[in-house]
Amino acid sequence: MPREIDPPSVQREFLVAALEQGKRLDGRLPLEQRPFQLTFGAELGSVECRLGKTAVLAQVTATIVKPRDDRPYEGFLVISSEISPMASGVFEAGRSSEDEVMITRLLEKSIRRTEAVDREALCILAGEKVWHLRLTLHFLSDSGNLLDCASLAAMTALRHFRKPEVEVIGGEVIVHSPDERAPVPLAIHHTPLCLTFAYFENLPPILDPTHLEEVLASGTMTITLNAQRELCVLSKAGGTALAADEIMNIVRVGVERVRAIVKLMDEALAKDQGERVVEVV
Repeated sequence: MPREIDPPSVQREFLVAALEQGKRLDGRLPLEQRPFQLTFGAELGSVECRLGKTAVLAQVTATIVKPRDDRPYEGFLVISSEISPMASGVFEAGRSSEDEVMITRLLEKSIRRTEAVDREALCILAGEKVWHLRLTLHFLSDSGNLLDCASLAAMTALRHFRKPEVEVIGGEVIVHSPDERAPVPLAIHHTPLCLTFAYFENLPPILDPTHLEEVLASGTMTITLNAQRELCVLSKAGGTALAADEIMNIVRVGVERVRAIVKLMDEALAKDQGERVVEVV
């Protein structure tokens, strides 16, 4: 895998000097997130999220499979990701990087292990047929903080997706096309979202680091929260130790940010639903 060139020392000194004055190179405040934009595809469950210049495409597909023998009433949710050279020249096609593995693992913890999607509601016929959901993430552009962008794209895609209506008659499963019956949204318990903070020595943390800030930071911490003020996941990668009150301050900041993000997500989904025909006329 190609090695990224370290930024020159003068660039680091300039960035740190700006942070010491409470300023960032892109004009944001330390705890200010870049504006995001959600673009919905032609198919339900296809969403592109842009966080500043970072871009991730999330797609949800569904197939009918046989459930596991030890979980006959539970469907599947599989998360996969692909970081190609399109996102950045440091990534290689067909070869997983440490960043890709870390992002996938954190999304697994944030979405699947917190039961954001009700997998029992994916059961069609116990022990025979269940829905198998695949959430695929394509990283289009890396301008920093791929994880938060992927998290937002993933949860928006899951909420945007509709699975075909099914009918069980005896032991036969009939899958209705969208022209016959309106597709059904997934049963989603909550909307967990990742927020990443970068740390520099003896400086307050900054939210939503850019690529340069990520490279120069001494460490990062990611928290996953929902609008119900629940802390779902906390992951800290390197850097100095943090006191409990410092972490709680970050969580308090994160709760307000997540609530604002979910509100904007709700508005974007409602707008798309109003413009899209999903009902059978």
